[in-house]
Formats: sequence, C-alpha cells, structure tokens
Amino acid sequence: MTHKIAIVNSSSFGRKFPDQMERLEKIGEIKRFTFAIDTPGKELADKLMGYDIIISSVTPFFTREFFEHKDKTILISRHGIGYNNIDMEAATEKGTVVTIVSAQVERDAVAENAIANLMAVVRQTSSAYQAAKEGRWAERAQFMGHQLTGKTAGVIGLGNIGSRVGEILKHGFNMRLLAYDPHQSKEDLESKGAEAVELDELLKESDFISLNAFIDPQSFHMISDREFGLMKKGVYITNAARGELMDQDAILRALDNGTIAGLAVDVVEGEPIDQTHPFFKYNNVIVTPHTSAYTYECLRGMGEKVVSDVEKMVNNEQPDNVVNAELFNK
Repeated sequence: MTHKIAIVNSSSFGRKFPDQMERLEKIGEIKRFTFAIDTPGKELADKLMGYDIIISSVTPFFTREFFEHKDKTILISRHGIGYNNIDMEAATEKGTVVTIVSAQVERDAVAENAIANLMAVVRQTSSAYQAAKEGRWAERAQFMGHQLTGKTAGVIGLGNIGSRVGEILKHGFNMRLLAYDPHQSKEDLESKGAEAVELDELLKESDFISLNAFIDPQSFHMISDREFGLMKKGVYITNAARGELMDQDAILRALDNGTIAGLAVDVVEGEPIDQTHPFFKYNNVIVTPHTSAYTYECLRGMGEKVVSDVEKMVNNEQPDNVVNAELFNK
C-alpha cells in the first residue's frame, strides 16, 4: 500500500535530523503544510485529502467537522505530549489512531526552560544585556533582581514536568516547595518533596509560582482576578504549560497594579501571537515562542517517537502511547 504523509504546522520535526525524514521517505510521499490556527474543519480536510498519515503540531484543530469530511486517516501522530487540538471522540469513531510523545521525553527540557525564563525575568537578564550592548554600563544599578534561595515556590501541577521544576527549585535553590495538584493525593505530592496545599494557600504563600498543569474544563482560566487578588504583591510567575491556564485580561490588570513583579511565559493564549500583543509593552515580561522543548536531545527523542509510530502503523503493529488504544482491542 502506498502512503502519503502530511507534516502539519511543525516548525521543528525533521529539520535537524535528516535520518528521520529518510526513514519516512521509505514509507511514502511527504509534504509539509502550514495552516492558520482557526482553519475550518472542512477546509482542513479538503487540503489534507489523500494523506492517510498526519504528523501534527499543537495546531490546527482537528475537529469533528474535519473527521466528517476527511477520507481515511490511519494515524495522527502528535509531535508533542498534548492532544487537546484533536477531537478524540470523532477520531476514534473515524478509526484514526492518535499517538503522543511520552511525557518523559520532554521532562527535563521543559522544566529547565521554565526555570531559565523565570531567572531571566527575575534578574532582568535581557534588559541588562541590552544596556551593556548599547554602552549604558553606568545604568547597571537599575537592574536589581531578587534571589530565589530560601524563598517559597509554588508549583501548580506536580506531574511529570512540574515535579522536575519542583526538584530544581527545592534542591537547587533551597526553596520551600508548595504544590497544588487535584489529580494527585497528599501522599503523592509529599513523596515528591512538596508540601501539599490547596490552591488558595499556594497563591497566598508563594514568592514564585510555576504553572505546569494541563488544560481541561476545570483548569481553563484557573488563574484570574480572584486568584491574583490572593497573591503576594510582587510575585514572579513562569508558565511553560498552556497559556489558557491564566486569563489574559486579568494578567494585564495584575501587571498594571504591581501584583506581578515579573512574568515569564513560553505559552500564550491564542498563540501564535505577533508583535502587537500587549505583553510586549511590559519590561518585566519575557515571552518565548513555545520553545521549551527545543533542545537537541528532546527534539531527537520526539522525532524518534513519531517516526516509530508511523513505522509501526504501516506494519500493522500498535505504537506506544496511543491515546485511543481501544481501537486495537476491537
């Protein structure tokens, strides 16, 4: 059987590791596609007609409308760990297998970037560099930051990546570690070295907050005006999970009233964003373009998983990390 492979909205897959593309070329024709985040399902289906294997990024959205109009698609392999851009019920009804990368592959890369961005905003690294570059050395006293050592860190979502963030903050900076995670027991959180607390207590006590939760109906905009009102004045926040965890308008109000001393985000609601986004008006906000997983080690591991998914599917084998594994139990 001849297969056609569509690489959709991925800026990184296959770019640095040509051996992975060579393996796919042995399976079938490959073409790259770039779609707007809000591309309608039918239009998306029409453009991808004939491609029975899709390698997908975090966008676009593979909706029920997409699956209703698309011809046979045996696999959507997510080049990442999330799958909230795929209507899983519709995919399963269509018989489309959906796979994701093991969370362990991204663990260190994403956690390290969450800390790197946090440190950059806390110590005003980018602003200080720009001053030095422009010959404004005498202004160095303006770039006063804070130390993390001995302060209180709150991690929201102490799962795969959040637990690594917690390890770095606790053992690297001798911080008191608080954790809120409604999907884990008190014992689970304590076994990871954290004090298990409710969300309100974490917000009130933390000097630094890291968001590492996943998006579901309960966590969407879980941080809004009420929650910012509970935080200490001058809190620092890093988010390498999903932009939708925080209400953007509420963030802007918290920046304006001084609640947030510094914000470091690798994810933004409605991304990709352009230079007109209001975050760029603030000197105490750092935005990176969803690059937390962009290390050679991580991207090679992610690519290997995706290629393996494709190879196994065309050989009638079950890939690893299948979201709708029930398709193999029929």
